[in-house]
Amino acid sequence: MKPMKHPAYHATTVPEKTAYQMAGSGKKLTFAELDAASNQGAHALRSLGIHPGDHIAFMLENRLELLSIAWAAQRSGVIFTLISRYLTADEAAYIVRDCGAKVFITSDRYADTGQQIRMGADGNLRSMMVGQVSPGFQSWDKLTITMPTTPVLDECAGAAMLYSSGTTGRPKGIVRKYPDASIESLSPVVLPVFEVLAGMTDKSVYLSPAPLYHSAPLAGAMVAAGLGASTIVMERFDEEQFLAEVENHQVTHTQMVPTMFVRLLKLPEKARNRHKISTLTGAVHVAAPCPVEIKRRMIDWWGPIIVEYYAGTEGNGVTACTSSQWLSHPGTVGRPLFGNVHILDNDRNPLPAGEIGDVFFDAGQVFSYHGDTEKTANAFTSEGWSTLGDIGWKDEDGFVYLTDRRAYTIISGGVNVYPQETEDLLINHPAVTDVAVFGVPNDELGEEVKAVVQPANDREPGPDLEAELIGYCRQHLSSIKTPKSIDFKPEMPRTPTGKLMKRFLKNAYWP
Repeated sequence: MKPMKHPAYHATTVPEKTAYQMAGSGKKLTFAELDAASNQGAHALRSLGIHPGDHIAFMLENRLELLSIAWAAQRSGVIFTLISRYLTADEAAYIVRDCGAKVFITSDRYADTGQQIRMGADGNLRSMMVGQVSPGFQSWDKLTITMPTTPVLDECAGAAMLYSSGTTGRPKGIVRKYPDASIESLSPVVLPVFEVLAGMTDKSVYLSPAPLYHSAPLAGAMVAAGLGASTIVMERFDEEQFLAEVENHQVTHTQMVPTMFVRLLKLPEKARNRHKISTLTGAVHVAAPCPVEIKRRMIDWWGPIIVEYYAGTEGNGVTACTSSQWLSHPGTVGRPLFGNVHILDNDRNPLPAGEIGDVFFDAGQVFSYHGDTEKTANAFTSEGWSTLGDIGWKDEDGFVYLTDRRAYTIISGGVNVYPQETEDLLINHPAVTDVAVFGVPNDELGEEVKAVVQPANDREPGPDLEAELIGYCRQHLSSIKTPKSIDFKPEMPRTPTGKLMKRFLKNAYWP
């Protein structure tokens, strides 16, 4: 067999090497076991009437079966949708119906939610369960164990159809179109970041700390196995346990989101220094722009090993930067790895360097929003350039900077205010654990700046802290960017992958 970027190849060359291991339980799959399990899963899907181009959906916690099912779909031409285990039954059922899934797989951990999804589906949905099986479900374990461990005869590449997190509205399925039908066709967005910029090889040990139902963590875990690296999967992220796993498994690479950096930096110094993490040679971060001071402190701590990339589940383009590039262009999310980035005004005319507008990619990657032709059309220009809905600008060297999502731009007295700058400032205050900034109604100005803060455990929320934080903002920001008022919450609504569900906060202030 020729060298491939796929676990099937590594199963023939290093069959006993660990492909995936759970950090908590210690359960693992070797590359030979992963190859066998994914082939059995592919045959099981065929036995359920699932053919290339058909859809399945699954809702599972971080566990080995999630990965073997994903690889089963990937090597059998099946379109697979992972569902956040944090959704309500109604939200999850909507995705199962909307994606057109013919098979739904969950685990005994989510039996109650699974039952509600099954009961709300039409009679053609095949419902499977991993672990102890509830009434109305078939056992995925018993079905797959009877299947051949060899590839299906019509093996071809499947793909994920993941749903947007719904931070600005109801989730939409994102359909990406890749021309290569080979099972070796791993993510064209994530692969170059991990392999070329972060230096991941078959000798690497990758630590995956985030929920795998999300696009970036899933892609990272699959790319790592495709390259032949061993992956340690955390059941859930804990900042001190993360450092312990790096030491225990001699981890070389990881992928994180900025909120994880914040939590690591807010550990007591003794806890931060308790574990040896010198084996880390590549730390990729994604999902949201990182506050400048937070990233600078991380580079000071870990060294110049941090690689950032900006992309979306849409896969329409990617920018990336190394630590050295970022240090010479603080705040950037990098330059395009392929194609170009264009900054356009409201009429979709190009803007010069330094001016803020809508960020568009011309990388030629095609995507659509499932069942929403209007949203798909609005994402593209007549030239075929596409946007994720972000606002930003480019400098003279071609480095891209993001200011915020268009949906959260505050228009106060006719002036655009981008909340990210205020959020980045407040998150560095020692009294702030988490923060969201957005616009609320103002009779005179249209909108005014509001902040909602999750205070640190040792700080009492109230008027004194509000005055302290507003005063802090006034020292560093213009008056129009300074919050007029600050409310406090014990916990912010973030997805487990770190995305702030700002609309849930903002909607409470608007009629």
